[in-house]
Amino acid sequence: MSVHDELTSVQRCLDDLIRSVGRLEKTMGAGGLEMRRVRSDTNHLRESVALLRETAATTAAPRKRPDLVTISDTPYDPSLWVDTDDEGLGARGRRAP
Repeated sequence: MSVHDELTSVQRCLDDLIRSVGRLEKTMGAGGLEMRRVRSDTNHLRESVALLRETAATTAAPRKRPDLVTISDTPYDPSLWVDTDDEGLGARGRRAP
């Protein structure tokens, strides 16, 4: 199954859960702490699935492969390194204090 199919299946199950919780609320009443927690948990699940759908929609688009850059094997011009510091060693020809 594709991600879209899986998310659709999860959404259907979540819709069934929300309907069942609604029926349970009518039977038991919405005032109890346990019922409020169950309702809150189903709302969090709904939000999480919505976020997953958004993420899947943005990542499902094919990503463009970055252009490859060829790096030549020829040595660099030594004049590029004149007056440069060696990392961790400081400038050439000078001593540490």
